[in-house]
Amino acid sequence: MPRFSADHILATVLHTPIVPVFYHADAAYAERILQACYEGGLRVFEFTNRGANALDVFRQLVPFVHENCPEMLLGIGTIYTAADAERFIEAGADFVVQPCITAEVADACRHHQTPWLPGTMTVREVYEAMQLGAAIVKVFPGNVVGPGFIKSLRGPMPTVPLMVTGGVEPTTKSLREWFGAGVNVVGMGSQLFKNDDPAVLKQLLTDLLAFLPTIRK
Repeated sequence: MPRFSADHILATVLHTPIVPVFYHADAAYAERILQACYEGGLRVFEFTNRGANALDVFRQLVPFVHENCPEMLLGIGTIYTAADAERFIEAGADFVVQPCITAEVADACRHHQTPWLPGTMTVREVYEAMQLGAAIVKVFPGNVVGPGFIKSLRGPMPTVPLMVTGGVEPTTKSLREWFGAGVNVVGMGSQLFKNDDPAVLKQLLTDLLAFLPTIRK
């Protein structure tokens, strides 16, 4: 049984629409980053399946989040197969993110009532993702398609929940550009973690979240 309902997860992502995209092989280090993000106001975190021990680290992060960051949604990213999706959902993933679209992962997430966020790069892929049941459609890589693609997409698809990942910087200028173009959520990877001091990260996120209401419609 999922920890949170799909509706709760979608509402949480849209309410605190900055999603860290993060991987580290050391669970203790990842815990410090997670805690700083939580204290900075974030309530959604994507841990990526990008290392040989990603599943082991994720299994350690789940109880840490439940105990220390109870409102945090902990999802898994960089998933390609249904088998991987099943393993991480069983380990406690609240949502599953893909860099692309695979119907088998969509089916696995649907079976477990786990929100699915597939990666897309074209109008056709965005449409396909919605047809397959995406909770939120990820546009990736953002630095390749650019905000202009989002603006154009919003003409024929004004209501599709969109998250852009890749090329989003942790600055007010970047947030203004992407949210102004029409995204609902942004994912941030290495740009967000250039300074891994927890206090610095916490303050940065606090400031960015405080800025968002001034630009979101």
